[in-house]
Amino acid sequence: MANTNEYKQPIGEPVNDWTPRERPARIAIDGAHCRIEPLDVERHAADLFEAYGRASDGSDWTYLFVEPFSDFVTFRDYLNKAQASADPLHYTVIDTARGKAVGTLALMRIEPVHGVIEVGSVTFSPLLKRTRISTEAQYLLMRYAFDQLGYRRYEWKCDSLNAPSRKTAQRLGFQFEGIFRQAIVYKGRNRDTAWYAIIDQDWPLVKLAFERWLADDNFDADGVQRASLEKIRSSLV
Repeated sequence: MANTNEYKQPIGEPVNDWTPRERPARIAIDGAHCRIEPLDVERHAADLFEAYGRASDGSDWTYLFVEPFSDFVTFRDYLNKAQASADPLHYTVIDTARGKAVGTLALMRIEPVHGVIEVGSVTFSPLLKRTRISTEAQYLLMRYAFDQLGYRRYEWKCDSLNAPSRKTAQRLGFQFEGIFRQAIVYKGRNRDTAWYAIIDQDWPLVKLAFERWLADDNFDADGVQRASLEKIRSSLV
């Protein structure tokens, strides 16, 4: 039965004792295999430029708002602007075994009043993509938003034509919510935006699935997963 007001109109469920959340901070978050830390140009630029340069072509940048960087000076200028930004707030993923920066991602469109936050600008190098670390990095930032900051909604948005990003969102536990047509013009072309989200009610199951997938006993001696993240999550429902 829906809640109703004094005019017999249906209204949303009450959110008791709600207060605006804190904004995410420039802090480091340690995991078992990686560390997330605030983007620091002096410490991370050289590693990131080298890591991104391992790609065989520029296809990783097709759906980002910037093009691949052919020279270090231009790349460093871009990172300086990213480091100065509070929203998006950019973090670097450090492979702790290598001691190297291997990618970046950001918390963005931050709405403390409503408890809504988005993960975006995901720029993972070939050293990070499709690795255990890439999943752990997403988990660490998600856990920070839900468990420490207390946000109610964690969003993922991408070009609706970006099939790898859409597949990743679903693998990580985001639920598809629809297409916003002609949402953005970027790089001189239209973008229909696919929306995904995890809300606080989803988070306990999503979190448990991450933890079971990341556990050492889910990987064989060669580091190959025994059960997929989706399979583990489905088994918990």
